[in-house]
Order: sequence, then C-alpha cells, then structure tokens
Amino acid sequence: MIDGVAAALLERGLRPAEPGEFTRRAFENGKLDLDQAEAVADLVDAESMAQARQALGQLDGRLGVRYREWRDALVEALARLEAAVDFPDEEILPGVTDQARGALERLAAELDSALDDEARGQRVREGYRIAVIGAPNSGKSSLLNALSGRDAAIVTHIPGATRDIIEVPLVMEGYKVLLADTAGIRETLEPVEVEGVRRARAWAAAADLRLWVVDQAGGAGDWREALDLVRPGDICVLNKADLASGADLPEARAAAAAMSLETSALSLVGGQANTLAARLSVRIRRDLSGADFPAVTRARHEALLREARGHLGRALDELREPELAAEDARLAARALARVSGRIDAEDVLERVFATFCIGK
Repeated sequence: MIDGVAAALLERGLRPAEPGEFTRRAFENGKLDLDQAEAVADLVDAESMAQARQALGQLDGRLGVRYREWRDALVEALARLEAAVDFPDEEILPGVTDQARGALERLAAELDSALDDEARGQRVREGYRIAVIGAPNSGKSSLLNALSGRDAAIVTHIPGATRDIIEVPLVMEGYKVLLADTAGIRETLEPVEVEGVRRARAWAAAADLRLWVVDQAGGAGDWREALDLVRPGDICVLNKADLASGADLPEARAAAAAMSLETSALSLVGGQANTLAARLSVRIRRDLSGADFPAVTRARHEALLREARGHLGRALDELREPELAAEDARLAARALARVSGRIDAEDVLERVFATFCIGK
C-alpha cells in the first residue's frame, strides 16, 4: 500500500526528498543554525542515551549559545580596537586598547579551557575507545568476550591467532563504547602478523584507554612487549589470577606502579570480569560527564576553535598596532561564527556607535 501511494505521488510530479533536504531547507531559511543541523544527524545516528542527550542539547542551541557568547565578547573587544584606529584623538576613548586587552585575555583563557576539554564531546558522539593490548596468549580475547558477553573473538592456545582489530560496540553508563581486541604484541617476521601488530599499535595509540593484559602466571617476560604502548592512567589487568603466580608478576606489578597505572587482578573463571566492568563504568563516567556542555562535538568545531584561538593569540601580540590586532580579532570572530554558519559583519559597526557614542 505504501509503495502504491508513493507511486501515485510520483505520477503527480512529486519527487523523493534528497538526503538531509528538509534539515538543509530549515538551515537556509534561518530556522536552524549549522551546528543544530549537525545535531539532527547526530540524533538520528545516536546509539546511546548520552549521544541522544548531547544531540538534543546541541539541537536546543546549547552549543550555539556558547559560541555566540564568545563571538559577542570578541565583537566588544573589536569595537574598541576599531574605535582606537578610527578615532585616536577622541577624549571619550581613553584606555580602549587596555580594555580590549582584558577582554581578549579572558576570552583566550576560555578558549584554552574549551580546547583542553575538546575530546569529551567527540568521545560521546563517536564512542569511547578502549584497546585491549598485551602479549600473545595473555588472555586478551577471553577478556573481550567476557566484557562483551558474547564470543566475539576466537580463543585458542595458538599464539598470534588474532591478526586484525576486532571491535565490539557496547553501551556502558549510557555511553557508547568501542572495545577492541588487538593482535598480540611481539617481534615477528610473519607478514600477516606483522601487519596485525602494526594495526594494534596504531589503534592502541589512538584509544582513550588501554587495558594492558599481563599473564600473571607467566615467566618468560612476554609482558614487556606491549609496555611501550601503555600510558599513565591505563589499567593493568593481571590476568589468570586463579593460577599460581609466575616469575613475571613482581616485575609487571613494579612496572605498573612506576607508570601510575590502576591494577586489577582478574580471573575469568567465576565471573570476575564484572568487577572490571564496574571499574570501567566509573572511569567512562568520569571522563565523559561534565557540568558544562562540550564546546566541541565534531572535528569541524575543533578546527574552527583552534583557528579562532590562533587569531586571538596574534591579536594580543599586536595590540601596539590596533589595525593589525583588529584584523585578527575580526578573523577570530569569523571563525567562531562559522560554527553556526551565521556571519554578520555589521555587528561591529553597531557596537562601535552604541558603545562610544561617536559623532555627538
């Protein structure tokens, strides 16, 4: 029946909507800003409550409000710089450069803070990435299966069975998580395994958190193979805790302590993976939750924010030459405006005349 209705409509000259056409029309007609249009796509693609909440907040204008506040602060500073350029002898304009400096410095601090937090919004949107790393046969695949609750990875006693990245999407604490089993890290000449180790290293380097799996019953020193991938704040999983401790355990514990790693003694026998899952939930909630709405939810936002911060830094360095400082402040404001897709150069002129009452 639906196909029949669609066919009848097509016969009368209608056509199917293009992908995103209705949202684009809303943007072009001023009903949505560009960041809100992006939020529509994010909401459609949301796989977790956190992704949906972030998309709804952005659609409601929370991201745009933050950028508009920054841009308004820039416009205020730019108005003073323009006044210093165009009306240098006016007695009603004392200290406008100093006023502009204070405003620009406050804004620079806010942008720096936002950039320090830039990964949070993208992590919520794209997924928090956890890499399971370690030597072959340390129990990585078994750990992945236990945490995901299914047999996602092949488990075998043959070293090097995992050759490629096995990604398992999960939802933990309402956040999307990408858990990845990686090839065992070791020196090898076998071409396929070499490529697997290369991919494992690349995925681990870009991950938000690494679970460094160590066979605490081993004694051959294989745990050292993945040590260079570990970062402070990662979690060292001392696996096979149900077996007798081997010679590797004291050294691995010492290495983990030296790097300020969290440690977790784990046996996959008896459901102990639930304890590790609870620790991961706490970590994910700590890393991704925040009082303020994130200033960056896409790579595009990050690029524009960094562009604005670069122009702002140059404006501060050029305040002795108000013409140059004003131009960089103008470029910074334009970069911030491009987040929402709205640019109105007349704002500066309005602020100049309203603030300084020039021409009386």
